[in-house]
Amino acid sequence: MTEPSPRPRVGMISLGCPKNLVDGEVMLGELARRGWEVVPDLERAETVIVNTFGFIEEAQQESIDAILEVAGRKGEGGVGRLLVAGCMVNRFGEELAREIPEIDGFVGLDQLREVGELVQLGGGPPLPAPAHLVFDHTAPRLLTTRGYAYLKVAEGCDNPCTFCAIPLWRGRFRSRTIEDLALEAQALAAAGVNELCLIAQDTTRYGEDLGLGRHGLVRLVEALLAATDIPWIRFLYAYPTTLDEDLLRLMGTEERFVSYVDIPLQHSAGEVLRAMRRGGDARRYLRLVERARELVPGLSLRTTFIVGFPGETEEHFRDLLAFVERARFDHLGGFVYSPEAGTPGTSLPGRVARQTARRRHRQLLEAQRPIALDSRRRLLGRRLEVLVEGVCDETEHLLQGRHRGMAPEIDGRVLINDGVAATGQLVEVEITEAYADDLVGRIVAPPGAVAALPAPA
Repeated sequence: MTEPSPRPRVGMISLGCPKNLVDGEVMLGELARRGWEVVPDLERAETVIVNTFGFIEEAQQESIDAILEVAGRKGEGGVGRLLVAGCMVNRFGEELAREIPEIDGFVGLDQLREVGELVQLGGGPPLPAPAHLVFDHTAPRLLTTRGYAYLKVAEGCDNPCTFCAIPLWRGRFRSRTIEDLALEAQALAAAGVNELCLIAQDTTRYGEDLGLGRHGLVRLVEALLAATDIPWIRFLYAYPTTLDEDLLRLMGTEERFVSYVDIPLQHSAGEVLRAMRRGGDARRYLRLVERARELVPGLSLRTTFIVGFPGETEEHFRDLLAFVERARFDHLGGFVYSPEAGTPGTSLPGRVARQTARRRHRQLLEAQRPIALDSRRRLLGRRLEVLVEGVCDETEHLLQGRHRGMAPEIDGRVLINDGVAATGQLVEVEITEAYADDLVGRIVAPPGAVAALPAPA
């Protein structure tokens, strides 16, 4: 009797933001539903999908490097087929097909549910165009995170930011319905998720296109709190002009709605913000920060800034440093401006030298470091609820996790040097050491708790 042939094996390299990660999980879920074996070890994969990201020049280069690395493995008895998916397919698919003939097929942003056929048949990229589809809760999804999951509440973006090309390939802003999102959240809760992170290009504008007005995100969070018992619900990417005070009031009173706001301000100097087509200035942003802290006791704040934008002077940059010192963000990220083809920013006067922009980037992060350290030191001796994410990346002798004031991947870690717990478990941790990036602590087991070994990686 002939032995049945093993299932075909597929692996994925997923790059970039959480929104891209969700797309990758949908593709893997679709392939698993069709009988493919999804393998984390690319050495075992017969087919590899590189899920690309194209927001800034560095991300594009990272994606190209990953494609070339996999292309180099073809014909060596391992990888047989290479597919490319994600943002760069909709934007640069034709160039990729021309420059890297080793690519066997492409998966556009509107073709996530068709990935099974595309993996089998291959073919050229779709015509360059913005995406327009929205998947729903019926899309199969294979989670690649542990203990937490992202819930993509909308696609696309309508903001006119002159530095950003995302609307050129992600398309217009379009929300999923509250009912659809509640069903997916319930499925994630049933899968054991303890943290739900709501994401979109402009999360605070959720529901405007559905007629929910400016309180759409409030209505969604209320529905998710009612529909699930997930302990932590947070949202990411608040736009400063659409951050709803009712949302902050809900955050200040509802324990399960995590007291955390990620609000990418991009700059503080009014002239630079006007050139970015974002409006605002340091005075208004400081008032926004102060008001958020008034409404949400114990709020953790994160922001992101762009340095080196066309027209940014040394005076503008000093304004930014002064703003950072006054605002005292718990977490701060920075980018060097990258001119993106097709965006108005490329034609603006006052181009800043790359060397100057990189120097400003270093100074910005250096200015934030003592502020971050002060924020972490204020947690010394406190007992915090921590979501365990598994064994530490650097050593198997530590566990790592996050407290409520830390979002996945971007805000540092709580390193646990005493105690054991399962991946995805919520535990109480006493903070014993504080550094600018990470915290260190020990698990304080609650009465009657049964300790568990760390889940395998």
